[in-house]
Amino acid sequence: MDESLSAEIGAQVRAARAARGLSLSRLAAVAGVGKGSLSELEAGRRNPTLATLYALANALEVPLARLLAERPGAEVGSPGITARLLETLHREDGTTIEVYVLTLTAGSRHLSPGHGTGVTEHLYLTDGRVAVGPADAPRQLGVGEAHTWTADADHGYEAVGGPARGILTITTPP
Repeated sequence: MDESLSAEIGAQVRAARAARGLSLSRLAAVAGVGKGSLSELEAGRRNPTLATLYALANALEVPLARLLAERPGAEVGSPGITARLLETLHREDGTTIEVYVLTLTAGSRHLSPGHGTGVTEHLYLTDGRVAVGPADAPRQLGVGEAHTWTADADHGYEAVGGPARGILTITTPP
């Protein structure tokens, strides 16, 4: 991650925290992130993982793209998974639609905690095979197949038999 993106992410986290009236300590506790790590992230001195940014986005009740400064091309990952933001759309009714290229390395499995109420995800697979969706009922997809699920409960992404890639949209209601 380049320094300018780290600085933008830090500024976005700090602004969202201030807007919610949360102290650094309180946000760290709610998100399950170390206070020192959060302080370094806000200062732009730490590159956050995808898991850390999702924990913060969930605690701040904002879409992940907001923390990425809605910057097309912004890329963030955790072991075995990478998300690159393509587009952020805002509907007149307040709905936010985020579009990502999601890449999974061979054999990787990523579990994501639930997002806000009513958030849905849709994955269209362009390469490989995956098992995606609710943690208790994943669905296998091959190239050209898609699956939509409510993402307000634990859900996951698993590359099956090799690397995989797809287009992920996340829809957050107002």
